[in-house]
Amino acid sequence: MTAPIIAQKAPYPVEVQEGKTYFWCACGKSSNQPFCDGSHKDTGIAPVKYTAEASKRVFFCGCKHSSKQPLCDGAHSKL
Repeated sequence: MTAPIIAQKAPYPVEVQEGKTYFWCACGKSSNQPFCDGSHKDTGIAPVKYTAEASKRVFFCGCKHSSKQPLCDGAHSKL
C-alpha cells in the first residue's frame, strides 16, 4: 500500500446534510477534495464512507493522516 498524498495541511470545512453519505478521499489524489473521484485506483487505499448524523459543518481531514478518519484530529499540525 502506498502512503497517502497530503492534499493540504488543514481541514476542509463542509456543510453536510443529515442522512447523506459522503466518500472521503483517503489517498490524497482526488481533484474533488476532500471527496473521492476514483483517483485511488491502484493505490491500495480505499475511500472512507461517512454518513452525516445531522446537518452541520464538519471538518474533513486534508492531510490524510488523522486517526479519526475521515474527520480532522489535528494531525496536520505534527507533519
